[in-house]
Amino acid sequence: QVQLVESGGGLVQAGGSLRLSCVASGSIFTINDMGWYRQTPGKQRELVATITRGGTTNYVDSVKGRIIISRDNTKNTVYLQMNSLKPEDTAVYYCNAKVITTTSWNQGDYWGQGTQVTVSS
Repeated sequence: QVQLVESGGGLVQAGGSLRLSCVASGSIFTINDMGWYRQTPGKQRELVATITRGGTTNYVDSVKGRIIISRDNTKNTVYLQMNSLKPEDTAVYYCNAKVITTTSWNQGDYWGQGTQVTVSS
């Protein structure tokens, strides 16, 4: 199986920065797309940013220019550099990875446990 472990969340003042990390481990053959999503109470989980194995990125409009997604394929790790944070960025952030495992040889969708980001005004 595959495990995703996030780190880097916390409390920050508006205008501040945080860097989230997510490391994938387990029976990994290759990792295709990776991404970050976020969720607030009572709302659906929403896409923040995704990145392909080759480095092509996609962002939700509300974070463009403030947040950068990147990955290190040698470390099975995806990052989310968040700058100029706003109170509305407050949410639980989840890492996602589309992984082909050495056990099933099919692509599966895997999620981390989530990390809380709180931006105070």
